[in-house]
Formats: sequence, C-alpha cells, structure tokens
Amino acid sequence: MAHEYSETIRQIHQLVEDGIAPGISYAIFDAHEEIKEVFGYAELTPELEKLRPRMQYDVASLTKVIGTTTLIMQLVQEGKISVEDTVQKYLPEFGDPRVKIRHLLTHTSGIEGYIPNRDELSAENLTKALLALPVSDNFNQTIKYADIGLIYLGWIIEYFYHQPVQQVIQTEVLNKLGMNYSTFNPKMNNCVPTQLHPNRGLIRGVVHDPKAYTLGEHCGSAGMFSTLPDLTKFAHSMIETGLDGLLTKATIESLQQDQTPMQGFNGRTFGWQLLQDKSDKHNILYHTGYTGTWLIIDVSTDQGFVFLSNRVHPSDNNQIYLPRRDEIISTYLAEKSK
Repeated sequence: MAHEYSETIRQIHQLVEDGIAPGISYAIFDAHEEIKEVFGYAELTPELEKLRPRMQYDVASLTKVIGTTTLIMQLVQEGKISVEDTVQKYLPEFGDPRVKIRHLLTHTSGIEGYIPNRDELSAENLTKALLALPVSDNFNQTIKYADIGLIYLGWIIEYFYHQPVQQVIQTEVLNKLGMNYSTFNPKMNNCVPTQLHPNRGLIRGVVHDPKAYTLGEHCGSAGMFSTLPDLTKFAHSMIETGLDGLLTKATIESLQQDQTPMQGFNGRTFGWQLLQDKSDKHNILYHTGYTGTWLIIDVSTDQGFVFLSNRVHPSDNNQIYLPRRDEIISTYLAEKSK
C-alpha cells in the first residue's frame, strides 16, 4: 500500500493482547488496496469460541449513520423535508416548537432528561416518555451526543414510509447496496456475542442497547448487525458512487461540512462526526458504536478504516477501551496522511 499502517496495526493487536477486546475484525483501505484481519475470540465465556470471518457484529450506533441518516438525507434530497423543519411538524406530541431536524442530526437539540424505570417500560410507554423529554439550556448551544435525536428521526422516517424504520433501512438501504449479511434479525450462531448481562444472560444475536431492545423495529439509533465485508462495501460505496446513487454528489459534499447551528468548526455534520485530516485539515466522516465499532470514511482521498470488536464482552465495564480507541484513531490519521 502507498501508506504504511504498521503502528496502527500494532496498537490494534495490543487491544487483544491486553484483554481490552476479545477479538477484532478490521479493514484499512487506500482506494482498492486493502489490509484486513480477523483474529482473537468471538466469545470468552461461558464458552471459548474463535472469531471467524464474516461473523455478524451488533454495530450499535453505526445504525444511525448507515441507515437513519442515509434515509433522512434522501428525504431532504427529494424535497419531502428540510433540515430547517421543526420536529413538531412530524411529531406533534413533542412539546418544543424550537427544535429542528438540523438539531437532531447534529446532537444540538438539548433534548435530555431522566426516565424512571426506563428499561422496565413497554415500547409504547418508552415512546411516550421519550417524546415528553424536556429541552435543556444546551439547546442550539452545545453538542451533546445522545440516541434520542436519531430515535426521533427514525419516527419521522416512519411518518413518510408508514413502516417501522428498521424495515425501511433493510429494504431501502441495506438491500439496495447488496449488504446481504446486514440485518436486524441475524442468525444467532453467526453473531459475535456482546455482554454477559445480569438479567438478560449472554446477549447474542439480539441488540445490546437497552432502548433499542425495548423499541424493537421502531428504533433508528441501534439494532443493526453487520459484517466486515458489508461495512467495507458501504465505505467504498459512499466514496465512489454516493451509495450506488442513493445520495447525490451535493448531499455527499454537505456531509463533509460542519452543519451545527453554532459558529466555527464543531466537528458535527448531518448524523456523522467529523475528524480533520492531519495534513490539510479537510473533513473526514467518522462514527463509533458502543459495542466497540467504528467507521472512518475519507471521501476526499478514497481512504477508509472499518473496525469491529465486541469490547462489551463479557462486561461493558470497560472504560480503558475509550482512550485506547482514540489513540488508535489518532495514529491512523497520522499514518494515512504521510
């Protein structure tokens, strides 16, 4: 490859050697040159199981950008919605007339609050509780990353399609892109387990995220399972063909710009986080998932980094993973720019 990624790869392997992730599947590409590896374990307990190629991971919040953001941007392209539309226009149960679709996409809505007994609520009651959440003083001022905005956007998608958002993602995004091993209903024995949960037992082939677990097919923030080849296909497609024509060139360009309502560079576009290239500061698409996943797509240079792990197995009490993840990404950004 034109770029050497030896230090990035060393740090990835160190995650498994240090017991921070049981196993890892990753791909780094420069145009059509690619380094990819699958190593370590899928499961440590109660059984020991080696990680296999093409196993399906709970990709957690990558659902937000692969599915929900793509569909919302299509609705914008088609003139069906505007990012300046109010949320109330489509979700009249929501109480604050100031919040716009732009705020949901950039995590600047300020919608937050505690929901008592959240994980014990039915889907109907959780939906009502989420729509009743107040808007804080952070509105239009601060980026506060949360699931809520993308859950709302999933319901706005349902407003137009009259189908559960996960069904729409499956038919309108995953199937159209030929992501044939990406699904919301995977086969359990091909899935990488996540947490050994005190109440749910070993979570395998079922979404880990508690809100997504309750909301089921009406959740646009998490729930997708995918494989390394499918996510690599997605990344290449985003760069080369605008997701096989699902997104226009103008939309792809808009995704590479800061779209927050505040002045200056705040590192958020529609759905995605933005990293900056170390050499010329151009913007790079980036998103992570709680379970130990990330996706980096540099449209400008035709480079990408797909990373899948089950860092919440057997326990999600794994805070050391976060600084190590950030270190790997910083090293990658330095090596890709040389």
